[in-house]
Amino acid sequence: MGLVSDGLERAVQKAFTRPIPKSAGAQMRYLVKQLKGTRAVAALLGVSQRTVERYVKDQIRRPRPDLAERLADAVRARWQPRVREQARRQAATSTGIIIDTRARFGFTAAPGSTDDARIRHLTLALPPAFAARLFDAQQAGASEQQLRAITAEGLGEAYFRDGGRRAHGLEVEFTDVEQLDFDL
Repeated sequence: MGLVSDGLERAVQKAFTRPIPKSAGAQMRYLVKQLKGTRAVAALLGVSQRTVERYVKDQIRRPRPDLAERLADAVRARWQPRVREQARRQAATSTGIIIDTRARFGFTAAPGSTDDARIRHLTLALPPAFAARLFDAQQAGASEQQLRAITAEGLGEAYFRDGGRRAHGLEVEFTDVEQLDFDL
């Protein structure tokens, strides 16, 4: 994944109302219930069906590090789908999304002008329309570059153009991202 898609996923996970299961057995049982069988879980994780059954029965307690990571990622991706969707819908319709970033920002301008790109640290709220575009693009399988373009457009509108009231005709560039966090 990338900075923007990971950041959006972390923001949605902050809305969870219950913690994700910690033990490997509980995580396996959750996946078996979600995917309706041990065969589907085994195929998802790249292990044998018998291995999944042994985790479900707590005969194996500690998975290999690579399996533990795949298991946790699979559970996290499926955890509380209704809460996840509600958080996305709320951000897309009413609250918007908060972006905290440290990146190189600049305008399309003549070389040597005062609009040359420079590192800025910004924390600001993107309007719900941009949150909706980001979530829709993410669900449609947009690339990291496309998500960055939407984020840059939103940052340009909210910060540099003050909601369209100033700096008309300038194009915001969003490169060299050092930090990017989202919050709903």
